[in-house]
Amino acid sequence: MRFYQPEHKSDGLPVICLPGLTRNSRDFHDLALSLSQHPQTPRPVVSVDYRGRGLSDYDPDWTHYNIGVEAGDVIAGLAHLQIDRAIFLGTSRGGLITHILAAIAPQLLAGVILNDIGPEITAAGLQQISACLNGARQPKDWNDAAELQRSVHAAAFPALTQDDWQRFARMIYREDNGVIRADYDPNLRKTMENIDYSQKLPDLWAQFELMKDLPLLLIRGENTTLLAQETVDEMARRHGALQVFNVAGQGHAPLLETGRMPELIAAFCAGVDLRAD
Repeated sequence: MRFYQPEHKSDGLPVICLPGLTRNSRDFHDLALSLSQHPQTPRPVVSVDYRGRGLSDYDPDWTHYNIGVEAGDVIAGLAHLQIDRAIFLGTSRGGLITHILAAIAPQLLAGVILNDIGPEITAAGLQQISACLNGARQPKDWNDAAELQRSVHAAAFPALTQDDWQRFARMIYREDNGVIRADYDPNLRKTMENIDYSQKLPDLWAQFELMKDLPLLLIRGENTTLLAQETVDEMARRHGALQVFNVAGQGHAPLLETGRMPELIAAFCAGVDLRAD
């Protein structure tokens, strides 16, 4: 867990950043700096590392890598930080965890930002994530790491520059004794082994309904394979005040520090502050 504190006292609600399946708190570093040091509406930012990722220890029991356990970990972490209400920003799996929090700890949620995720996901998109996990090779150096990610994801992310790919690689990998490796417990792959992609995946529409009175921003990658447009349309039908921002030239999931997104997110958060007053 990484904590970003404004330089001066701030009345802004904290933002809690929840990453994707194999991702970690570094995904939000640049965005967290932007939000915490915003010239008009600075606010604390907490970026979470789930168990088995980033700064957190691996769990000896891989079955604990599930959104229910991870939602409980988020609640415990916020209690430790004495945060009782916040804006939640969930990328992919982080958005699914946010749905669970809406059911088991609704008092924590003042507003929600979902990054390329909704209450229903496509089997094709999830299968693509699984294939990337199982087919990943170990890079030889940092340039190779950036090139590896570019070769896999460039078609879905034509908007990214070489600097973006270098930064992207540093989010995903860590270096241990000169060896660059993916920054997550390899046992996470086991959680994807028994999914029947021929069947409709479970959905979280009931939990989504619990967020209908909250300010809600949905960020969707133009080239995403995980979040279908039909799901976005149904989300908008069920949540009349849903704000949707489509990110051109990016897939699953958009890099939130790029383009207009930091200012868009800051403005949304400022609106949540006003509503909470």
